Amino acid sequence: MSTELGRQAEQAAAEYAQRLGYTVLAQNWRTRWCEIDLIVKKAQVILFVEVKYRRTASFGGGLDYVTSRKLLQMHFAAEFWLAKHQQQAYHYRLAVAEVSGPAFEVTAWLDDVS
Repeated sequence: MSTELGRQAEQAAAEYAQRLGYTVLAQNWRTRWCEIDLIVKKAQVILFVEVKYRRTASFGGGLDYVTSRKLLQMHFAAEFWLAKHQQQAYHYRLAVAEVSGPAFEVTAWLDDVS
């Protein structure tokens, strides 16, 4: 997948999160050790969102590609971000957004895959 397709999928997920009442804190946050596609907040909860884009479901949906290893990486990245931004007092959850098709439609949103 190209970087441009990934960015469009992340933007679609960010707009979807805003429609759900979340505030976007960061998009495509990266360090040399970890990355997070989307970070959103509502009330006292921060969601760290993995965005998975699939043009078609021929090889499975995006949710099928979130492995236990990916969840470990997401936990590490979330803890790293919270420490770096001095936000340890917030509760956090890991989430996944599945974005599909040429119109970049959010077809699934799981807000707790921790």
